[in-house]
Amino acid sequence: MSLFNKILDYADRLPEGIERARDQVIGALLRWLWCVRSRSHPPSLASLHEKIGLLDADRRHDTPQEKMNDEIRAQINASHRFESFADQRTDNAIKWHVDGHDYMWAVSELLDNAREVIFILDWWLTPELYLRRPPAKYPQWRLDKVLQRKAQQGVKIYVIVYKEVTQTMSMNSKHTKAALEALHPNIACMRHPDHIGSKDTVEFWSHHEKVVVVDNHFACIGGLDLCFGRWDTHNHPLADVHPTDFSLTLFPGQDYNNARVLDFQDVSNYVSNAISILETPRMPWHDVHMTICGTVVLDICQHFVERWNEIKNRKYKQDDRFEWLAFPHNVSVNPNEAVVHHPCREKWHQVGRSFRQRFHLGDYDEVEPPFPPFPHGTCRVQAVRSVCDWSHGVLTEHSIQNAYIQLIRESSHFIYIENQFFISSTREEGPIKNQIAHALVERIVQAARDGQKFKVVVVIPELPGFAGNIKDETALKTIMAAQYRTINRGGHSIYEEIRKAGYEPMDYIRFYHLRSYDRINAPLETLISQMERNSDVTFHEAQIALARQWEGTNYLTQDAPRDVFIKVPQATNEGIVVSNQTPVKREKVPVPVSYDAAVDVIRRFEAGSGSIRGDENVADSVSQHALQDKTSLLDEMWMGSEEEELNSYVSELLYIHSKVMIVDDRRVIMGSANLNDRSQKGDGDSEIALVVEDEDMIRTTMDGRPYMAARFAATLRRQLFREHLGLIPPQNVSFVGEVTWAMKPAPDPHDDETDLAEDEAVADPLAEETLNLWNGTARKNREIFTELFRPVPTNLVQTWSAYENYVPKVKTGHVVPGIGLRRVKERLAQVKGSLVEAPIDFLKDEKDLVEGVDWLGLNPTLPIYI
Repeated sequence: MSLFNKILDYADRLPEGIERARDQVIGALLRWLWCVRSRSHPPSLASLHEKIGLLDADRRHDTPQEKMNDEIRAQINASHRFESFADQRTDNAIKWHVDGHDYMWAVSELLDNAREVIFILDWWLTPELYLRRPPAKYPQWRLDKVLQRKAQQGVKIYVIVYKEVTQTMSMNSKHTKAALEALHPNIACMRHPDHIGSKDTVEFWSHHEKVVVVDNHFACIGGLDLCFGRWDTHNHPLADVHPTDFSLTLFPGQDYNNARVLDFQDVSNYVSNAISILETPRMPWHDVHMTICGTVVLDICQHFVERWNEIKNRKYKQDDRFEWLAFPHNVSVNPNEAVVHHPCREKWHQVGRSFRQRFHLGDYDEVEPPFPPFPHGTCRVQAVRSVCDWSHGVLTEHSIQNAYIQLIRESSHFIYIENQFFISSTREEGPIKNQIAHALVERIVQAARDGQKFKVVVVIPELPGFAGNIKDETALKTIMAAQYRTINRGGHSIYEEIRKAGYEPMDYIRFYHLRSYDRINAPLETLISQMERNSDVTFHEAQIALARQWEGTNYLTQDAPRDVFIKVPQATNEGIVVSNQTPVKREKVPVPVSYDAAVDVIRRFEAGSGSIRGDENVADSVSQHALQDKTSLLDEMWMGSEEEELNSYVSELLYIHSKVMIVDDRRVIMGSANLNDRSQKGDGDSEIALVVEDEDMIRTTMDGRPYMAARFAATLRRQLFREHLGLIPPQNVSFVGEVTWAMKPAPDPHDDETDLAEDEAVADPLAEETLNLWNGTARKNREIFTELFRPVPTNLVQTWSAYENYVPKVKTGHVVPGIGLRRVKERLAQVKGSLVEAPIDFLKDEKDLVEGVDWLGLNPTLPIYI
């Protein structure tokens, strides 16, 4: 196959997953076609790489003024740790938030308290996202309504979202921009980058930061986009069916999603939830984020202002809606700020709009309520980032990778990593360039030679968040292969390099996933079908009507669809994902013509249960039993038949979207950056993260010896351990839910739980008791899920033929045939938390998966995925 045909083949088989890499192949292909049209024969591979921008990310920095500006920035970076644009800052209040429920409540408070200005920088932003739930209780806490309220109060709101390639991605930033700017003139939304045909063509990379700044005083950084699919509780429910009371719904409309079955569809149309919630489990979402109060917010503001002005200069220079911005720093009060030397500070100060900061105060300045005064906290913090010319108008900076490597090399006892990906290299040769894996091998071998107890724990998703058939050459296969090459295959993986040094890698580094289970409250024959007959309304009509109701009174425009299609699940032998190989059954559902009509549809359907039974004693979700619930799964009631209950049990991978590393329970790096080349090299996706070192120390032990741990790092690591092991109370959401300290933004502190027995059980990450609890739980949970659901990947499948024989033909996520209800309930009642062992030997005998020409640098599309 010619290289030209190979690229065509790659484009033809693009998956439709939820993540961002795939869109770029189209750009590469179009540039290739441009080259072909201009020549009599296809260009060389090297020329193709140059055309798609893989060789010189800084190619525009060649004029004398640009070179002088670059030299100034280089000197600033060289004076800082990790060669970052920003220095370390003390006395910051940094607060972690685990999962979307807590973070989105916290950000809703910050936004609601805004007085002057809001900055938002996001990969995907959904205006219709509910920040507080259930939505029926909090109708005014939808993101667009919050921003509209603030804009009407005079707050200026500046938003930057990644502009996707529309042929292959479903986020619809055009809708985001249109919806936000229609709310009020005080809201301005930029989309960037432009793609084919623009003067600044960027095919490959995305803006990936997830940043909120309020009044130059508070900020948020982490892994959570303000978009569909991210809000979740510690319970991580897979079910959201409430047949007799739809007001209890937590995941309305498009927010109920499972990317293994179907990617988001037509996200500008809120009612177009294309999967049946009666039989398809949602994909739960685990993530971590921070809220921030302190002087490091100034560095986050600097990052946003630089990005805004760069895009303004390139794309919106003549558009008055997008004004120039100035840095908020008061350099007269603090002349030692690095930003004093910034090459654009004076120019932007003259032409740009500036908003007040309340950190560096003059003689007569005061911090007025409700802004908290200095000092704000006990954390020493440094902002680090991945940026280059296309994303930020600067020479390449990869201070995030520098920080990861240095923190690993300086570690003494223990490293905990949660990340959406794990793609790195142990050597400089080869297509993968970031050296985080090399640093891990170095540190582990050093510990082994010194006879030191040293552990690395890595938690990543069971599968990448992509749709497609793994046997095809798609993003799914490429990313899985890249991860296996990083972990234990291909000749230079972490495990292989440690074994070459004469040591057993499993003694030092292990990998884990997360998985959940639930029961969907949908007895199809004994309840749902009878309610449909009694009400003359189908369940799916009520499902769509609910989304229509929450959309509001002004939904149906000329372009809005009058019908949507629900994908009804079918039995399939595809264990990894559901592709187009499985026949699709779609049910056409009309959209109610008005708000009142939608309310009436729901009322009629709910009333259809009146002559059948009440629903009060049947739980709509049972996922809480994996945590410290006061009751057992065995106590749960069911009003349908045993067969219906058996068919209602489901399992799904718990998708890990975190981007965090905790070192020695003292240092944390957290932000938007994945552990792969796209995020770490600097010349790919744009990213931002914080390195946090809390000076508030707590007494504990490390490997049984007295030890002083940093409160921020230690409490975060313990909270993650406890959630994954099931050692926290359920987070049940209802109309009477209380606001906990975990839901409040910084500088409000967390409750101190270090004296709880559950906290003490995981306090020492090197204690044999902790390690046995962690590994024993992961092993037992894996055994239970394997018996009941046969999820893949699995170590029981090491060849393609074994794969085809192993995967049962069932609806996605449902119990395998031949297992009785009693056995299912008894075994699931033993599941604790969501931690499972990673089956790193999956398909290990299929050498082609991790070898071949793709890994010799001969595939020009490979950098898109890794």
